[in-house]
Amino acid sequence: MKNILLRWYDSDVAHSFRSSPVAILAALIALVCAFCALFAGWVAPHNPFDLATLELSDARLPPVWMPEGSWKYVLGTDDQGRDILSALIYGARISLVVGLASVLLSVVVGVALGLVAGFRGGWVDGVLMRLCDVMLSFPAILIALLIAGVARAVFPNAPESLAFGVLILAISLTGWVQYARTVRGSTLVERNKEYVQAARVTGVAPMRIMRKHVLPNVLGPVMVLATIQVATAIITEATLSFLGVGAPPTSPSLGTLIRIGNDYLFSGEWWITIFPGVMLVLIALSVNLLGDWLRDALNPRLR
Repeated sequence: MKNILLRWYDSDVAHSFRSSPVAILAALIALVCAFCALFAGWVAPHNPFDLATLELSDARLPPVWMPEGSWKYVLGTDDQGRDILSALIYGARISLVVGLASVLLSVVVGVALGLVAGFRGGWVDGVLMRLCDVMLSFPAILIALLIAGVARAVFPNAPESLAFGVLILAISLTGWVQYARTVRGSTLVERNKEYVQAARVTGVAPMRIMRKHVLPNVLGPVMVLATIQVATAIITEATLSFLGVGAPPTSPSLGTLIRIGNDYLFSGEWWITIFPGVMLVLIALSVNLLGDWLRDALNPRLR
């Protein structure tokens, strides 16, 4: 394990990371957000979704640096008396989990289909690429809205686990296409190289060639795309929640918090919607900056 860490520390990617202040800052912001979201129960000063602890008399309190602010609620409270800081931490956990899970599902489906399409070619490639063209002809948010809306109508009393599963599926069905097309293009190049031809001549099964030989050589662009798509998935989830078809109301994400605060934006309680919006921007921006750095680090022409 120590040798692996030492080799990684001496690698070009690690050197590129150490020499990029933007990448380091973005990684720190992303790690802090992920740590707070993962350990929300210990980090958050309150549990904003425990109805027994809410006090309506503390509703719409301003941040601590404003008149009538209280150190009990550093960033103020919303219309139900929930601590904004705690709501941000819990809401970020939901947004991050949904974003990461949807990207993971998109990667698995897209890489598998792209690998098969590029390696097999013929009618298999034609059918899968036409399916990609059909998916790309519709706006991603429209497909996600349709799936989430239909699922809510069919299962009006669905448990939270099913609601989150539908949300992840809705985002994934619009994200796998980019991975499939990227992997398919790389596979078309790799399948004609000498090492693949040598494996075919020696009688290696096509599935083993795809899994052991081709797949490791096409994962570079996928890693970059997946990093950037995490931010896109988080924003898509926030958009769906803002429109009322995303996370359940009992477990609101950042998008739900922004929607709730939007009703009070012009009445003076700006902190209810501004702070969730800033949190969403920080997460998305840090992930995008990491994706840009990873793209440059894995491409020698861009160094």
